[in-house]
Amino acid sequence: MASAPLWITEHDVTSLISLPEAVEALARILPLEAQGKAANMTKAHLMVGANDAMHALGASVAGAGICGFKTWVNIAGKSQTVLVLFSLEDGALRAVVEATALGQTRTAAMTGVGTARLAAPEADELAVIGSGKQALPQLAACAAVRRLKRVRVYSRRAEAREAFAAAARAELGLAVTAAATLEDAVRDAPIVTLVTNATEPFFTSALAARGSHINAMGAIVPARAEFTQDVFPRCGVIAVDSVAGVRELSAEFRQRFGADEAAWRQVRPIAELIVAGTRRPPGADLTLFKAMGMGLSDLALGIEILARVEKRGGAHRLPDRVRVPPRLG
Repeated sequence: MASAPLWITEHDVTSLISLPEAVEALARILPLEAQGKAANMTKAHLMVGANDAMHALGASVAGAGICGFKTWVNIAGKSQTVLVLFSLEDGALRAVVEATALGQTRTAAMTGVGTARLAAPEADELAVIGSGKQALPQLAACAAVRRLKRVRVYSRRAEAREAFAAAARAELGLAVTAAATLEDAVRDAPIVTLVTNATEPFFTSALAARGSHINAMGAIVPARAEFTQDVFPRCGVIAVDSVAGVRELSAEFRQRFGADEAAWRQVRPIAELIVAGTRRPPGADLTLFKAMGMGLSDLALGIEILARVEKRGGAHRLPDRVRVPPRLG
């Protein structure tokens, strides 16, 4: 008889996998999609307010015998997320994972994957635009793949960016300063990470230093946008976590490429770049990585965490399921 499914808590998640380990897990699992050994479920969302949305996304990883989905609703910036894992052998529920920390780790780790692949090897400065709950993991992901000597942060409220800079210095031991303006933050920065909830694009081509890499991580629904259209023509590589995801949900990409199938061929999945061994082209002006969130990246971490918690033991188990027929009258 199969074991009862696990309930994996946030504490289990954070104790079992670090951000650098998550970057490594993604780099191992993502290529399976390009090799036909894994598949993403199209991300679904429903706006439930002017800037609030409910979401669901999933994936199947045949090699690991696991499929599943993650779901949550974001209300005024607050959410509680769960990842549900099923067996591909018999459809049994394997685990329910409290996935807010997992999602933050996955989102940041995707930035680490994109930055490792596309930022200049010598890049040692970072500009972070945004100081919300995703900003610190985003900074940590870039620090995991590049030796950062200086970090500048900008967000709209001075007290928020100052608090973020202090927290980043304490948590990561990096030289982090709060910039007074957006222009001061991004000036000559070889890596720029955008992680905001902006509804109007604010990062323009004029702000991007030649030779820099841009991570666009904040606008994950059509109601949001972070960068302007004049960024695209300067990019030597335009990479994304999921082409289907940006075609469906990215306002920036939808405006740029529309229904032009030939134009969309410029947009490369990061998994394809990993399999091909593609890195930043010599002399590239800009490179761009856009991540919307996809089920495969969540599954990559979920599979790793499930394996580790089963090896370690000690996780909670849900009650055995007792099948009861429906009441028909």
